[in-house]
Amino acid sequence: MTKIAFICRRGPHGTASGREGLDALLATSALTESLALFLIGDGVLQLVREQSPQGILQRHYAPTFKILELYDVEEVYVCAASLAERGLTAEDLLIPVTVASPTEIRRQWDNFTTHISF
Repeated sequence: MTKIAFICRRGPHGTASGREGLDALLATSALTESLALFLIGDGVLQLVREQSPQGILQRHYAPTFKILELYDVEEVYVCAASLAERGLTAEDLLIPVTVASPTEIRRQWDNFTTHISF
């Protein structure tokens, strides 16, 4: 069985990669149940509560992350170091996540056969 890891390294606004990556993750969930989302670097900003992208004329897609569980995407890993570098904690995020060290993040994503970065 193919296990797919989606890895987000970019912030939520300024490019379409975050929104497109989330769309790809949701679409892929129809094909396999072995999915996980990894947020590292600026990717952790995807999940920050109370974003206001309308001010920069961007679509507010962050609430879509709340439906990951409905799509059976239950593994969401966030890099602890990336959170700390940005002054954030798990409580600042929209959904429950597994906060892990960079070493543990790498160990977890090594369990996946396919890696898609956005």
